[in-house]
Amino acid sequence: MKRLLSRKYWEDKDVEILLGTLLRYGVILSSIVVLAGGIIYIMRHGHEMPEYRDFAGPNNRWDNLPAIMRGVFLGHGREIIQLGVVLLIATPIARILFSVFAFTVEKDYLYIVITLIVLGVILFSMLGGLGG
Repeated sequence: MKRLLSRKYWEDKDVEILLGTLLRYGVILSSIVVLAGGIIYIMRHGHEMPEYRDFAGPNNRWDNLPAIMRGVFLGHGREIIQLGVVLLIATPIARILFSVFAFTVEKDYLYIVITLIVLGVILFSMLGGLGG
């Protein structure tokens, strides 16, 4: 049996398979969550007529993770759908974090730096608050 932190264990093909599996399961999980939220939403609000005359604007319940999680625990369909979108966004970020780990085990310092820069740019763009 290969050792988990040995360089032999983390050969290129193994890392590619693990990264592909991570991305596949992340997309499948987020799709299932969105589908479940959509079913709940339609069951509760499918009979309502939409009001197109008044624009409600963005909802504060969907712009931060604690509010989304409160809605998920209450069983609100819109928040469950939003959680699926958050999971979909988190999937490539998890891939980047896993890549940093794999490059660290391989002692490939140039790729560690490049991957951390990419992660920093993504996190800054998401958390920087410059979007408006």
